[in-house]
Amino acid sequence: MRAWRYSLEEAFTSLWRGWRAGLLSMLTIALALFVLGGFLAVTANLERLGAEWSNSAELSIYLKDDISAEERRVLETALTPGELIASHEYVSKTAALARFKQTFGDLAAAVDSVGGNPLPASLEVKLRPGPGVSSGVDGLATQMRLMPGVADVRYDRQWLTRVVSAINIIRGVGLFLGLVLTVAASLTVANVVRLALFARRDELEIMDLVGAPHAYVRGPFIMEGVLQGGLGAIVALAALGIAFLAMRARYFVPLASALNLSSISFLPIELCLALIVGGMAVGCLGGVVAAWNR
Repeated sequence: MRAWRYSLEEAFTSLWRGWRAGLLSMLTIALALFVLGGFLAVTANLERLGAEWSNSAELSIYLKDDISAEERRVLETALTPGELIASHEYVSKTAALARFKQTFGDLAAAVDSVGGNPLPASLEVKLRPGPGVSSGVDGLATQMRLMPGVADVRYDRQWLTRVVSAINIIRGVGLFLGLVLTVAASLTVANVVRLALFARRDELEIMDLVGAPHAYVRGPFIMEGVLQGGLGAIVALAALGIAFLAMRARYFVPLASALNLSSISFLPIELCLALIVGGMAVGCLGGVVAAWNR
């Protein structure tokens, strides 16, 4: 405990003496973790978006205009609720046209100019969420396409797959940039700590000569790196929080409504704590590299 207390006091003293260089390393760590935290926030919300869209995905079965009542009855019998199908709803041509005009008001005049009702009737199938939905829906869609009276079958799996692929790409880019900036931050911390070592080289040589333990010789510089990393992480989280609050009402709320997402949220507390611990680890690494190569 005495060694920890001594290291902490000396680290604060060293940071106060060389606050300009320490500020540079803290801002470098803050920048790295700001970028990483931003990408983590984006991917976390995109994953929620993909999950909510997957749960609300529907199978649309478009019917031919000349479908008979018997053919429609056979189709609805095949869509009886079960492990895969939660429910289904028949949408007539008139209802489909009214829904289109309500959703795309700017195109209502263009549809009216066509003459008649160009939209087909359909059966909207609500699917049960689950891990085996995709494979089961493929078989169901193939079966429906072969049944009489069916014009086309559409399922949202293709664009859902693209959303998941985009999420993975964004996550990969964020992790790569975060890794590059983290390495740069660690090297910056190492250089700042090395400057502090150089400024106290005479004192450290005397401590080595009298046999001072390594915890008293190198400990303060490692602790200095830990403090720089922790403070940089706190600055990054504060900047992320301010940016999130500043843009939430004007951009994030309308965006969530447009994407049919319940809400756009900030980083969970677990990730915030992980970023702080990660910043301290980066600073510790820089301090260790500088202290053991003096």
